[in-house]
Amino acid sequence: MRYQFKFRPYRRRFLRSLTTNHGKWEIREGVILRLTDETLRVGWGEIAPISWFGSETLEQALDFCHQLPGEITDEMIFSIPDELPACQFGFESACDMGSRGDNCITPNSSLFYSALLPAGEAALNQWQTLWQQGYRTFKWKIGVYAIAHELKIFESLIHTLPASTKLRLDANGGLSYEEANLWLWTCDNFKANAELPIEIEFIEQPLPVEQFQGMLELSTSYETAIALDESVATLGQLAACHQQGWRGIFVIKPGIVGSPSRLRKFCHQHQIDTVFSSVFETAIARQAALQLAAELSQNNRAIGFGIDHFFEQEQTWLQSLWKDL
Repeated sequence: MRYQFKFRPYRRRFLRSLTTNHGKWEIREGVILRLTDETLRVGWGEIAPISWFGSETLEQALDFCHQLPGEITDEMIFSIPDELPACQFGFESACDMGSRGDNCITPNSSLFYSALLPAGEAALNQWQTLWQQGYRTFKWKIGVYAIAHELKIFESLIHTLPASTKLRLDANGGLSYEEANLWLWTCDNFKANAELPIEIEFIEQPLPVEQFQGMLELSTSYETAIALDESVATLGQLAACHQQGWRGIFVIKPGIVGSPSRLRKFCHQHQIDTVFSSVFETAIARQAALQLAAELSQNNRAIGFGIDHFFEQEQTWLQSLWKDL
């Protein structure tokens, strides 16, 4: 199949900066793709890299797009190198959609979502608005402030959240081995308390990527589960961690993991325990990611796409952008 190819970069400012162990994130940048096939069907894709998380940089993605001709083929798309995982996802998604851009904004109602809470004390107020919007699973960023301070906020949070809530703690690789032990020990202690009405689902990426063995050891030492995130940012990393014995939870960010077709093959082959998660993409990449999540999710876990409250409404902005293409 041959396609006429066009692309356009974009910039979106967060309503409030996103603070993690990696620092503050103020502006989301990416690239919107349009492929038009020989029957004039249009497919939309998006390249939404996060270089500090393991993907290519935006500059590398743009360089790749600039060096492509105005007409490309399936063979070119499926030979995009592994060093450009966000490009792999964006171009393959554009092939798969084969639909008008307007359809990209249709939500997937078969999935339920986890909402992202801000780091620090702001979480104690933010959850209420999100609860009213229907969220029952929350993810809270840790490893941002001093651990003693965060543990105090954590204790307040778990005794404030309503019964039946699920809470995930995301360290973004920002804990020391001793701090990770303390968090896991604390969570186990709270879980042992029969009066605690909420479920602490898991701690996400407690240690840096290079400390995989430490996370493997911790995963067998505590009842509270550990999920890998930064350690499995790309398909190559995911396969390597599985080969080294990880049988816990894998957080998959479709927007940067790489080829959707190869991801499908890996997940079907190994039946891994997955949590699909956003990279703060637009509705274009999100729809493609949600299709993968609906197909490949295991164990009925909430997916990490409850991030709409970080941006202004995007429908009008997106429609104007793809009209320009």
